Amino acid sequence: MNDSSKPASALSPYSFEPIALVESPYKEKFGTPRQPGLVSESRGVIVLRDDINPDSLEGLSDYSHVWAMFVFHENQAIREGKRSVKTKVHPPRLEGKAVGVFATRSPHRPNAIGLSLLAIEKIEGRRIHVRGLDLIDGTPILDIKPYLPSVEAITDAKEGWSGPLSSKSVEVSWSEEALQTLAAHPELTEKKTAIEKILELDIRPVAYRGTAENPDPYTDVYGFRYEDWNVVFRMLPDKKAVIERLEPWNQRTTTQTRPSNR
Repeated sequence: MNDSSKPASALSPYSFEPIALVESPYKEKFGTPRQPGLVSESRGVIVLRDDINPDSLEGLSDYSHVWAMFVFHENQAIREGKRSVKTKVHPPRLEGKAVGVFATRSPHRPNAIGLSLLAIEKIEGRRIHVRGLDLIDGTPILDIKPYLPSVEAITDAKEGWSGPLSSKSVEVSWSEEALQTLAAHPELTEKKTAIEKILELDIRPVAYRGTAENPDPYTDVYGFRYEDWNVVFRMLPDKKAVIERLEPWNQRTTTQTRPSNR
């Protein structure tokens, strides 16, 4: 890139180190919400590095929400040490249609950096407990900033292609076997709503959603990990899904499809 009006240093590469890591119930990309706040029951913790004084968080607990700037560290391009060169991407809610990458929040961008607005529940030492999480376990955090509703809540803001589209598109039900597992494990009761909300978002990549003539081009049975549980569900006609069973992760079967979609 040439721009003689800018100092050379302005366009030089920059290097940053994470200030924190995320502890999350989402252990893999498949099943992780694509936006913050869609599953308000999803809770996690942002943990500052040991060498960062927790006094740096003083005053943050007076705010209700925090911006978390993070790295899409599980992107294939990042893992392979490459940079994304995509100019257009296919957001899942557009069902295959393309739009410019900078008109989306796609992780496939020149700099694989994301931004999440999370609710603060409490702060304990160097641990910020948050909810409405959309980050996988181990996500590196580059920076955090308080959300300022006095200047950031724009009441007359305009939303483009994403505005008319509903985030929720799948009707979710439970099999008798899955309900029995819930009843036998009281710790799962509070996770029931979160699991339902995750599946309501249709977590499948666009290519797996098929067409009216071929609704399940690859498979109709999927599994995703939520905390230490494998959630196995089957897609049914008319955008419906049934949760067939919940398995302890270390006792899971390996017959479900787990596409990488983020």
